Amino acid sequence: MTSTYKDSGTASLNDDEEFTDILEERRRNTDLGYALRTFNPQPYKGAPSCSTSDLNKAVLESQYLRYIAKEIALETGSSVEKVRQEARGILEEMSHNLQLGFIRLMAYTFNKVFKRLFRSIYVNMEGLNMLQQAIQESPVILMPNHRSYVDFLIVSFVLFTYDIPIPVIAAGIPLASMKVVGEILRRSGAFFIRRAIGSDKLYWAVLSEYVRTIVRTGCAPLEFYVEGFRSRTLKSVVPKLGMMDMVLEPYFKGEVFDITLVPISISYDRVVEESLLALELLGVPKPKESTTGLFKASRVLQEDYGCMHVNFGRPLSVRQLCEGKINRSEYNLIPRDLPQRPSTEIQDCVNWLAHLIVRTQEEGALISPWSLMACLLLQAPITTLTEEGLQWHGLTEKTLWLRKLVLDFRGRLNWPAHTPDSDVMSSTVALHHSIVHHKAGRVYLVQDGNPASQDPLSPEEKVMRTAAAVLMLVSYRNQALHVFVRPGILATAIHITKSTQKDELFSFFCFLRDVFSSEFIFIPGRASQDFDEACSLLQKCGAVYISQQEVTVLETGLEVLSFLQKLLQPFLESYQLIFRYLCENGAHVFTEKQFLPAVRNLATKLILSGDLHTFEVLSSDTQKNVLSALRRLEAVTKLRASQQNEYKVNKAAVRRTGDILCKIICDIPVKIKLLFCVRLENFDLFLPCCL
Repeated sequence: MTSTYKDSGTASLNDDEEFTDILEERRRNTDLGYALRTFNPQPYKGAPSCSTSDLNKAVLESQYLRYIAKEIALETGSSVEKVRQEARGILEEMSHNLQLGFIRLMAYTFNKVFKRLFRSIYVNMEGLNMLQQAIQESPVILMPNHRSYVDFLIVSFVLFTYDIPIPVIAAGIPLASMKVVGEILRRSGAFFIRRAIGSDKLYWAVLSEYVRTIVRTGCAPLEFYVEGFRSRTLKSVVPKLGMMDMVLEPYFKGEVFDITLVPISISYDRVVEESLLALELLGVPKPKESTTGLFKASRVLQEDYGCMHVNFGRPLSVRQLCEGKINRSEYNLIPRDLPQRPSTEIQDCVNWLAHLIVRTQEEGALISPWSLMACLLLQAPITTLTEEGLQWHGLTEKTLWLRKLVLDFRGRLNWPAHTPDSDVMSSTVALHHSIVHHKAGRVYLVQDGNPASQDPLSPEEKVMRTAAAVLMLVSYRNQALHVFVRPGILATAIHITKSTQKDELFSFFCFLRDVFSSEFIFIPGRASQDFDEACSLLQKCGAVYISQQEVTVLETGLEVLSFLQKLLQPFLESYQLIFRYLCENGAHVFTEKQFLPAVRNLATKLILSGDLHTFEVLSSDTQKNVLSALRRLEAVTKLRASQQNEYKVNKAAVRRTGDILCKIICDIPVKIKLLFCVRLENFDLFLPCCL
């Protein structure tokens, strides 16, 4: 009998969900017995038997690919046969070759690895049961979040354990080039996609037809990461829409009655790549995926990574979600096999669905005690963490206070129910010994020395060393941010406007929501609902009183509001610094390769001089998110003709936005004037600017 427990706090409809540790039974039985167990999945009822060769043949002989081949032949002056031969080569590079024998091999290998890495892998049985039913009724798209390389086959491992059809999985092409391992992954269901497709018309055609054929036939569940790539910050990434377009098109064209989307939330107590992720954010090149590198990384098997949770969300019907949102009749105007550019209505619907999935993944994620402690540790001065140490007693008291706030905000909390709170917090700090250590009643940030060199570190190197430790801490804080973002933005709006009027607070809320929509996940068209949710949560925890026209701060809510403001402060300071750089830098056109190190150098100088206290601005993800925000606000334009990711900056527009953030940071008393205008969600909203 496997051990189970109930989720101690939840934001979804599945209250008190039961999670089962699937490793418990694995530890009692042999790895070989598990791998050779009877596997008897129940596939989609309408799916024909479809081998890899049958699938590839259907793609190559499709009317769509024939049409595209003729078009390209005419455009390039090549023969149709030569274009089709090129398409065949692309498909051979791309396609999976799923075989049960290799699934058993992977089951054997991963069973051994997971038992070494994790204490437990918890899976919610209700979600699995709903998935098993959904797979028999319509084509299913599995959509996990992506925080670690471990994500890649954990879903297949779980489905193999419970006799559910194994998915085919979209993967990056670098994995295919790994000797031996690449072929094993291919035969375990991976199909490989180039990262830089650009305007390669034939490649896009082969890929889209391959994906659509899998969905149309329902021959296997299809798994892909809607965020597009692994999040190096451990918070959700704004979704990429290419694959989402492809998997939904068979429904839009009426080729299938319905498609089922299954959001999957994978949560880790500790991430295997935590130090590598921090270094990547600081500009250290990512190690190339290789078999040699995989074996070198085997030392991670000596570490303890705590528990993993795999939360299968409620299956979502595309047909029901799209009802009343789109008109599919436009696809009836031309034959289904011909290429057709989707309407703005369809594109907006795809974007909305993608954001909905990522937001649902967030709501299904479980927050660990360490994430709460990271939120609090990062609000302490860096000198306290590196030199004096933070008092253990104060940290644990505040963590218990924050635990209650998370539950008030309807967050899911992974807090052991039958263990003393003091033991829970002591063990979680011990688990994260690579980031902090507890000594003599105080907690200190761990900063690795420089064992490879006897030379003393330069001041800049010391900043980078501290930044690596801070960014590891930041990544775990980020796992809890989705719970606090909306009330945090409202708390910041209250702080800056000094207003109680709902309409003024809503204006500032929308401005900040738009500026930070590359940092956090906001479902398009839901600004009013997000504001109402923020009001409701702050009122629920006793921070404010909400009337029809006003939001009044209560004395009992000052601690909550202060915590939320400090939580967002690093983002505000980082954005303000980058705005300042763009305004003061003489160039009006710059490349991304120039921009990232230049911002990092400026930030390093300011940290050394004591004028900047946040290390998060050193993160390349933060820097890129600022560019995305300014592009959306039309303050920065990407030059389309450029091959080097060149951008043109409108310094006046950047300065106006930066002035607002500057007033937020500096806490200057303000009066509200309607000076700043930005187009937001299909209407003109005049935003209050601080003077």
